[in-house]
Amino acid sequence: SQVPEGGSQVPEGGSQVPDPPAEYVLQHWQDDAFFGAQYLSGVNPVLLRRCARLPPNFPVTPPMVAPSLGPATTLQREMEEGNIYLADYGVLEGLPTVQIEGRPSYVAAPLCLLHQRPDGQLLPLAIQLSQHPGPQAPIFLPGDPPWVWALAKAWVRSAEFHVHEGLTHLLRAHLLGEVYALATLRHLPPPHPLFKLLVPHTRYTVHIATLARRFLLNPGGVFDQAVALGRRGLLQLVARGLRELPYAALVLPWDLRRRGVTRTRCYHFADDARRIWAAIRSFVKGIVQHYYPCDAAVRADHELQAWVGEIFRRGFLGRRSSGVPSSLGSIRALVTFVTMIIYSCSAHHAATNSGQFELGAFMPNLPAAMREPPPATKAPLTEPQFLAALPAMSTTAHILAVLWVLRNEPLDMRPLGCYPEQHFTEAPPRRLIRAFRRRLAAISRRIRHRNAGLALPYPYLDPPAVENSVAI
Repeated sequence: SQVPEGGSQVPEGGSQVPDPPAEYVLQHWQDDAFFGAQYLSGVNPVLLRRCARLPPNFPVTPPMVAPSLGPATTLQREMEEGNIYLADYGVLEGLPTVQIEGRPSYVAAPLCLLHQRPDGQLLPLAIQLSQHPGPQAPIFLPGDPPWVWALAKAWVRSAEFHVHEGLTHLLRAHLLGEVYALATLRHLPPPHPLFKLLVPHTRYTVHIATLARRFLLNPGGVFDQAVALGRRGLLQLVARGLRELPYAALVLPWDLRRRGVTRTRCYHFADDARRIWAAIRSFVKGIVQHYYPCDAAVRADHELQAWVGEIFRRGFLGRRSSGVPSSLGSIRALVTFVTMIIYSCSAHHAATNSGQFELGAFMPNLPAAMREPPPATKAPLTEPQFLAALPAMSTTAHILAVLWVLRNEPLDMRPLGCYPEQHFTEAPPRRLIRAFRRRLAAISRRIRHRNAGLALPYPYLDPPAVENSVAI
């Protein structure tokens, strides 16, 4: 049924309440502007990269996108000015899928080209649902028949579901977070300053990883029941993603430069993440410099070196090409590494976890298992044909039950900067903690002021909503 703009349907005589984010998704899921905005303020805001040159396997021509760009500009000019972006899901190519309730399920490896207009809106220009161009892999455009274009976007959103859950969320927050936690517990004794600094950011991390392996990633578990890749495909995706994961992707300022998005407008995730990263780094730098007077002191700390060495071997499989350090030789390198860990276990996890239910509650926005193969033509579709490609109701129920659990932080949540155990007892570290909290409070005020003017607020990196650790 049609939902009125700006409100939900209520019985006659009932009262209206402010729209929750899930209802905003219900109203706007077909809007190209909302589709694009999720790359900037959705649950997978680390995939988008600036596109200065089209990849050879994505043969978009200027006439294809001219109607979307308008007569005043060209594709080449927009690329030169830094307004064209690419979302590439090639990491999904060739992965196996499972049968769900006796029916095959499907995953595509799309390429999506987007354009940021002067007003900041990020709009899709073209979608190819395969990494291999040709007659069976048409390039879908906003001017195509409405349900054809809607289906192309739904396929991209399904790819987004898999990359987000498998790599951005599971790998980068949970699996690597567990490595950081175990290395800290194994190699840093409680009196060690790095133990005191890091242990609040390991709380519940091993526990939640154990539960995930028991109920979600186990044979016959939720991934096998309701996600197209299933457990086998997911594990292959994680292995592939880890092989391709560079250290530069984990260090936020480096990653923004690497993807060419430092000047991207309306990028609420990047705006908030940069400030939180800077606050964490300032805090970490103060602690490290208090206990390590020089670079030689870092090199001479054998417990520290054993700790980082285990993270390199266990977390990144000793892969030198990743750029992840196997040892640390300076205060600066130590500050960056520790900041990366705290940021990954707190802010990165919050950004990729907290909005899952809200953005996925209306299933066409994040389909977990498509039931028909990707379309090989642009023949017009009907709404029933569109719906037939989407996940079944039972599949959706499985996924939403999990997302509902994941969006709820523990009842004893400890926000970023909350350290009730007081591992540090000396005056200088205590002053640094108070300064860290004041800086986070200022960031929170800024975020809430901005969100008051947004139709769909971005609250996931508001510090009081950011858990210290990967705890759910």
